[in-house]
Amino acid sequence: MTQTVLDLAEALIACPSVTPAAGLVFDCLEEQLEPLGFAVHRFITGEAPDGPVENLFAIRPGPEGSRHFAFAGHVDVVPPGEGWASAPFAPEVRGDLLYGRGAVDMKGAIAAMVAAVREIPAEAGTISFVITGDEEGPAKYGTVALIEHMRDVGALPDLCLVGEPTSVNRLGDMMKIGRRGSCVTWIEVEGREGHVAYPHLADNPLPRLVAMLAEYDALELDRGNAWFQPSNLEIIDIAVGNTASNVIPPRAQARLSVRFNDLHTGAEIAALMREIAARHGGAARPVIYGESFITPPGAFSEMIADAVEAETGLRPEASTTGGTSDARFLKDLCPVIEFGLCNATMHKRDEAVAIADLETLARIYARIAQAALAG
Repeated sequence: MTQTVLDLAEALIACPSVTPAAGLVFDCLEEQLEPLGFAVHRFITGEAPDGPVENLFAIRPGPEGSRHFAFAGHVDVVPPGEGWASAPFAPEVRGDLLYGRGAVDMKGAIAAMVAAVREIPAEAGTISFVITGDEEGPAKYGTVALIEHMRDVGALPDLCLVGEPTSVNRLGDMMKIGRRGSCVTWIEVEGREGHVAYPHLADNPLPRLVAMLAEYDALELDRGNAWFQPSNLEIIDIAVGNTASNVIPPRAQARLSVRFNDLHTGAEIAALMREIAARHGGAARPVIYGESFITPPGAFSEMIADAVEAETGLRPEASTTGGTSDARFLKDLCPVIEFGLCNATMHKRDEAVAIADLETLARIYARIAQAALAG
């Protein structure tokens, strides 16, 4: 199976697909899925500035009434940046590693999914691929649009596995059964410009912004719970745009990011952001990028743990740590868990995956799919 997985991973990496991805990388995936009996539907949705976005839904129906298992992921990647030892979109094997942007996050996992499906007979049940070209970007027209399409065509899965790189030190040591929610807030405090020597003729917005940010920074949203680490707020940007040394600026801005657990809702966090800003004479514009969720440990997580242990000897830790993923949308359809490659090099220069891990992951995915379809 190694050569099959390696070939497909190389083919996907060779398609430049900085988010939002479109065209060639989807052509490549379609060419791999159609010979396996999948009906492939590709569509583009959304408008600038967050679109257009290309998505792919592929399905291989099983016998009538059979279970439906979905593989989900993304083919878009973050910009490669400079300083690579080899061209980021020219996959290269050096030693036991395959190098290239997307090797880990997450073209390698998609290659393993396709290889896994080759081992599963069509009569085992329905299998689908839910693949977006916009997970690394705003994600406004990506998996959300795919979910609408799946509902429209009546193709809702019973279980879904997202191939994000969840492993930490060794393939198989961690899976994600949930994620914290995400809220980004833009803050603005209006003042009135003037000469610094005549402050009574101006209104400096900066002291109010500083006091506001101090209150935000002092927040203890919670202390976490059995499955989630504490929610946290980070001040991620402050902007004034004042190039002079003798001018009081007319306004000041800041940006905050909150990652919150299931002790809160996005609406509650947004209301708190607005309340604090208003108390200091400012305005807040919070945007919720995802709610927190958890797939409670049970039959599905045990199914994944059994498959991982059978191939690696490890039993993965069930975790909710890390950033967000498209699982935050897919959880509205069915139970969803994330499991994939080691994440040490994702989003870094010289991103690389162990070729042996690709082979092992394909076998793990085949076991999970077979178990999921068997019920």
